[in-house]
Amino acid sequence: MIAGLPADKAGLVPGDRVETVDGKYVRYWEELEEIIADSPGKTMRFGIRRGNASEERDVTTGTNVRKWPLNLNETVGWIGVSPRFQLPEVGIILGTGLDALAGEIRNPRRVRYADIPHFPTATVTTHKAEYVFGRLGGRNVCAMAGRFHKYQGYTMREIALPVWVMHRLGMKVLIVSNACGGMREEHAPGDLFLIEDHINLLGDNPLIGLDETVFGNPFLDMLDPYDRDLIALAEKAAKAEGVTVRKGVYASVPGPNLETRAEYVWLRAIGADVVGMSTVPEVLVARQCGVRCRGLACITDRCVPGELQPVDIARIIRTAAEAEPKLTRIVQRVIEKMKV
Repeated sequence: MIAGLPADKAGLVPGDRVETVDGKYVRYWEELEEIIADSPGKTMRFGIRRGNASEERDVTTGTNVRKWPLNLNETVGWIGVSPRFQLPEVGIILGTGLDALAGEIRNPRRVRYADIPHFPTATVTTHKAEYVFGRLGGRNVCAMAGRFHKYQGYTMREIALPVWVMHRLGMKVLIVSNACGGMREEHAPGDLFLIEDHINLLGDNPLIGLDETVFGNPFLDMLDPYDRDLIALAEKAAKAEGVTVRKGVYASVPGPNLETRAEYVWLRAIGADVVGMSTVPEVLVARQCGVRCRGLACITDRCVPGELQPVDIARIIRTAAEAEPKLTRIVQRVIEKMKV
C-alpha cells in the first residue's frame, strides 16, 4: 500500500493504479508518495484505474508520512555526523536469535533506529532496533541488530531502506543472516546454511518503479546474487572451525504464519531447500547497488513434509541463539580474509 494512504481512507486494493492526482499524471510510485508527503492531511482528487475501469475519487492523505526518496540524503547525513565515525566497508544484517554477533564488534557506536530521521522504528520482539558501527575482523563494519519484514506491514522500500543507507555510507560487502526452516531430510536444527541462490515468493520487489536517474539501472543480472568467492571463503572458514555447513536455495515467503505441509511439498518441488521470511529484499537492493552479498542462515526447525511437528517459536529462537557462536566465528574469519 502507498505510504500515507491507509486502505480505509483510500479504498485501494492490490492491483489498483493511481494515474492522476488533481489532474496531474503520475508516472512512478515514489512520485505519488512525494506528492502525498508534501500534502499531509489534504484532500486530493485521485484518478484510479482498476482493471479496465477508471474512476475519480476524493482521498484525504495521512498526516505522518515519510518522504521517499528525498529523505535518504538527510538520513545518511544524520548518521554520518560524528568526529569518531568511520565509514563501514562491510554491512551485516542479523537475523532472529543472532543479535549476539553485535557484541563482538569493537569500539561500538550504537545508533537507535528510533533516533534516525525518516527511519522505520518498530521491529519484531525477537529483534533489537539499532545499527552498531565499529571494528570486526580488522575492518570497519555496520551491523543491523533488527531488520524489517513484509509481515509487519512494511513496504519493500522500507525493508530495504537500511541497505541503501549502508551503501551510501560506504558498504562494499553485505553479509545477511537469518533463521530458516530446513526442508531436506539431512537438515537438523542448529545446522548452518550457505545461501547459493534464492526464490522470491514475496509477491513484490523493492526495485519496482525506482527512478533510474536517482538509483541507477533496476534491470540487474541475478545470475549470481550471492558472491561465489565469498561462499567459497565461508566454506573454508567453516572447515577451519570444524563446523558442518549445508548449502542450497533459500525461498522467501511473506509470513507471518509458517507453511502448510502442501506448501513445503511445493517449495521443495520448485527447487527450494530452506524457507524464511526475509533476506531477499535486502539482497536485491544490495546487488542493484553493486554490493557483493553472502547469505548465511541458521536452520532452526525441520520442515520435512512427512515429519512436521507443532511449531514452538521459543525453541526456534533458542536454537538460533545456540548456533550463533558458530556463525560469529565464520563471519569473523570471512571478514578477515575477504577482499573488499
